[in-house]
Amino acid sequence: MLTNKGKYGLKAMVHLAGIEPGALAQVADIAETNSISKKFLDHILTELRHAGLVYSKKGKGGGYALARPAHEIRVGAIVRVLDGPLAPIPCASVTAYRPCSDCGDLRTCAVRQVMVQARNAIAEVLDNRTLAELRALTNPPELEDMYHI
Repeated sequence: MLTNKGKYGLKAMVHLAGIEPGALAQVADIAETNSISKKFLDHILTELRHAGLVYSKKGKGGGYALARPAHEIRVGAIVRVLDGPLAPIPCASVTAYRPCSDCGDLRTCAVRQVMVQARNAIAEVLDNRTLAELRALTNPPELEDMYHI
């Protein structure tokens, strides 16, 4: 399950994907616009900065921006930075595999087999979506037409 940290991180990244190239966004503005605690967002943005997904500038006129173009950043990468592996259980993980102490045979464990399928389905979606695609979903044309926005 996606944690609030992961969800808020995605929201912040979508926000940053929407600012003009070369511009910086203030943490307070991102937090207010997306209903996120500023203190929690500071922590999230620090993790994203350490992972090389955003950069920051301190001082007057400072703020945050994406470290790479939005079309180069995969949603799965953001989720992994903030929430860790995508697998629901460690023995189904690709990046953080750990065998279960109560499992005799990985090949015949029905729970592991289903959790590997779940992990693969989640990865298929998140690793094939870019931040630019998420940003495009914030104001889809069909909703504008449907609700006359």
